[in-house]
Amino acid sequence: MSSEEISLGVILLLFIIAVIAAYVDVLVGGGGLLTIPALMLAGVPIISALGTNKLQAVAGSATATTKLIVAGHLSFAKLRWWMLASFIGSVVATLILQKIDPSAFNWMIPLVIVCIATYFLFAGKTQVQGKPRLSRKVYGATVVPLIGFYDGMFGPATGSFFVMAGTGLRGSSIVKATMVAKSLNFASNLGSLLIFTWFGKVYFAIGVVMIIGQVVGASLGTKMLLSIDPSILRRLVVVMSFLILLSWMLKELL
Repeated sequence: MSSEEISLGVILLLFIIAVIAAYVDVLVGGGGLLTIPALMLAGVPIISALGTNKLQAVAGSATATTKLIVAGHLSFAKLRWWMLASFIGSVVATLILQKIDPSAFNWMIPLVIVCIATYFLFAGKTQVQGKPRLSRKVYGATVVPLIGFYDGMFGPATGSFFVMAGTGLRGSSIVKATMVAKSLNFASNLGSLLIFTWFGKVYFAIGVVMIIGQVVGASLGTKMLLSIDPSILRRLVVVMSFLILLSWMLKELL
């Protein structure tokens, strides 16, 4: 089907979902777990749903990253090599994805959610800076491109993975790790989007509408991120993860 065949009501619903997904994604990650199923329910083929999701996700992650850099909470100079690593990992994965059936990765959804929720449920307090387990160089050469690869291959909850890696391997507070995750997720989204666009797998008419929703949601989410209590942020990750897992299980049973 083409994007022109989708009704105005469905497009409006996708806009609302994009706002909610962007807001949630800035705070806890996992926005793609809302937008990708929504696009598929709207009748978009899975490979094009992944591509169109990248288009609107770039807007949300770019908005959050820009605001955090302008506000002085992130330094592009310090993050540029990590961003490049994330970009390259995503590009490689999305190129591979063009040759395989992405529906084969549906099993990853519950696994990803359970891993993220379990980590933040038992991780304890992550408000303060801890001792890094990996150096910046090793982290940037291994963990960052691997998560970028995951984003290019599948995508949902990439931001949560970056947060989990930032707190667990770099010793960052959850708020700082969430901020850094926005920039790395932007880079992986952009790399994947370029490949999907090259192969004609993006519904631009739908994507543009969802971009507007992403900008609105990401702007609101970034304001909240700068003032939220870190302990509440950690609980939100767990609650959001289990709610999405529950909805996925219900969808599979019906």
